[in-house]
Amino acid sequence: LRKWAKAGDPFAMLTCYDATTARHLWQAGIQTILVGDTAAQFMLGYRNTQGVKIPFMLEITAAVRRGAPDAFIMADMPFGSYHCGDDLAMANAVSFMQDAGADCVKFELVRDHAPLVKRLSDAGVPVVAHIGSRPQSKLVSGRSRTLYSRSDIQTVVDDAVALATAGAIMILLEAVPAEVSEAVVEAMQKIKHDGHPVLVIGCGAGPACHGHVVVLHDILGLTDWHAPFAPVLGQVGDAIGQAVTRYKDLIESGSYLKNDHPYELEPEH
Repeated sequence: LRKWAKAGDPFAMLTCYDATTARHLWQAGIQTILVGDTAAQFMLGYRNTQGVKIPFMLEITAAVRRGAPDAFIMADMPFGSYHCGDDLAMANAVSFMQDAGADCVKFELVRDHAPLVKRLSDAGVPVVAHIGSRPQSKLVSGRSRTLYSRSDIQTVVDDAVALATAGAIMILLEAVPAEVSEAVVEAMQKIKHDGHPVLVIGCGAGPACHGHVVVLHDILGLTDWHAPFAPVLGQVGDAIGQAVTRYKDLIESGSYLKNDHPYELEPEH
């Protein structure tokens, strides 16, 4: 990731929740994967991300690792997994690394979480700090911030600086104007980890970011509503419908396995 960023080559990241899809992503050239708590919505049908718990997230993270053994995998810390104390946060984060094979863990944070980030980083846990719009905070406040003024830019930059200084290896910046991400990227150039600036991943955050992530289901055309920053690049939902209809027609016409059944009795001697 640092090599791409240094060369000025933005990298593509997508969400993934299962081994089969992870294999397809890797074969298509996607080397960075986010196992997001959005699985609550796109896999389990919940209205928000609150529906997933640690055991489920660990299971699907391990599945993605099996499907894409060589990918860089970022795992989401779900709602409630780090809100009840630093010890719980540490235990859960370590589980993602040891038990599920994640390369790093992502937390939705503000600058007040800097001590937690430092403790995790000092213990060897690579932390990605998710700032800007934070969907988990919407569960508490009832709203998700999408409007920013120029005076807000410094607030976001200060969050990023505090968390990166505490040890966050990357910043994930969601749903902010391009001017905000430009300021954050510039600020991160001044903070070095192992001699490298802190990378910024955008989720609808403008072109200045080093990499970008969207929900796979959005770009595949599988959702009734998609994020405004996620272009619909395929119509996989239509393809599923067509394949299912053809299968249904085979069954109802009586032609399924009529002439090509794969199993037969051994010949008698």
